Parts: sequence; structure tokens; C-alpha cells
Amino acid sequence: MDETGVLGLIEELSILLEDSKPVFGKGNLRQVDIAAAFEIMDEIRDTFPGEFAQARQIVRERQSLIDDAEAESARLIEDARSQAMTIASEQEIVRIAQQQADTIMADARELERQTRAGAEDYADEVFGHVEQSLDTLITSVRRCRDRLNNQGIGR
Repeated sequence: MDETGVLGLIEELSILLEDSKPVFGKGNLRQVDIAAAFEIMDEIRDTFPGEFAQARQIVRERQSLIDDAEAESARLIEDARSQAMTIASEQEIVRIAQQQADTIMADARELERQTRAGAEDYADEVFGHVEQSLDTLITSVRRCRDRLNNQGIGR
């Protein structure tokens, strides 16, 4: 079939009717070569199914392209959501880890402070006992010296 298709055949039928001779006394009737008219109509009938099939094929291909594009866009959106969730999860893990690290550091500082205070209190207590023992020992040494000195005078 040529490029004109059904429209070309309709134009050909129109020319056939316009070029036909009018019936004598009846202006709206014409003498048409019936064989030529039927031949054009048969060609139109033959052409229509092919053009309809071609149009249906074009519509199917277009729909297939649209479906593929929609599927691809849905996949891309899902990938983007998945990546966003992964990034959000990773950020949440980092945030939680940082929070736990901060808590551990604060606990360690508090334990250090308590340990230092406890050690200082213990050292003060030990020094207090040592001081008391030294006071007692000094007192004892003084008494002993005094006795020794008192005994030496009376001799």
C-alpha cells in the first residue's frame, strides 16, 4: 500500500464520484463506474485491518514503554528510599554510639572523681593514724627520755 493509505483511497473514490456524469434530469444522481468504485472500497477494506493492526501495535508499544518507565521510576524511588533508610540508620547508629561513648566517658570521669576522692580520704585517714601513732610514740619517747634524765640526776 502506498503512503496515503485509507485517506488516499477515499480521495480517489471522491474524485471518481466528482468526475462521474450526472443522470439526465436528476442533478443529484450520477453514473458511476461501479467496478472502479467497488475496487476502491475493497482496497479500503483491505487497508483498514492493516492500519488498525499497525495502530494497535503502536499503542501496545507505547503502553509497554510507559509501563517500563513507570516500573523503572518505581524501582528508582524504592532504591532512593532504601538508600535514605540506610543512611538514616547509619546516622542513627553513629548518634547512638556517640551518645554511648559520651555516657561511658561521663561515667569514667565520675568514677575517677569518686576514686580520687576515696583515695584522698583514705590517705588522710592513714596519715591521721600515722600522725596519732607518731604522737603516741613521741609522747612515749619523751617519757622515756624524761625517766632516763630523771634517773641520771639522782645517781
